[in-house]
Amino acid sequence: MSDGADTAVTNHGPLDTARVMAALPHRYPMLLVDRVEELILDRSIAAIKAVTINEGFFQGHFPGRPIMPGVLIVEALAQAAGVLAVESLGLAGTGKLVYFMSIDGVKFRKPVEPGVLLRLEVEFVQKRSRVCKFAGKAKIDGELAAECEFTAMIADPPTAG
Repeated sequence: MSDGADTAVTNHGPLDTARVMAALPHRYPMLLVDRVEELILDRSIAAIKAVTINEGFFQGHFPGRPIMPGVLIVEALAQAAGVLAVESLGLAGTGKLVYFMSIDGVKFRKPVEPGVLLRLEVEFVQKRSRVCKFAGKAKIDGELAAECEFTAMIADPPTAG
């Protein structure tokens, strides 16, 4: 994701599943980021979702022609963005949550089938302390499968009561 022109940029990847889970509250079956290959604080992230036939959604979407639902591809991009935001803002382990506020310009270019490594590339478009805007692309073997822009809010988890 980096062009190599900025030598001051530090890649904070790779991050394993344990580090991803420290940044996100998601757990199986909703954790859709398996590892982070590249993380450039305040700039971008490249993460991987290993798409396997064992995913529960493939039982019904669609029998005989399993395809990852588009909303889950967008969710995977959002989770990668969540890792980027939490790590960039120094919030890992604080329990802060990243909530969707808007999703814009979603385009699905290629079906995502079992057996692929879905590369999730997300970059900041705008970053504030509580609201961030992102641009994301999901790719299979370098080919665009989906793209979108989305805005998210960083907030405290709901209180029990």
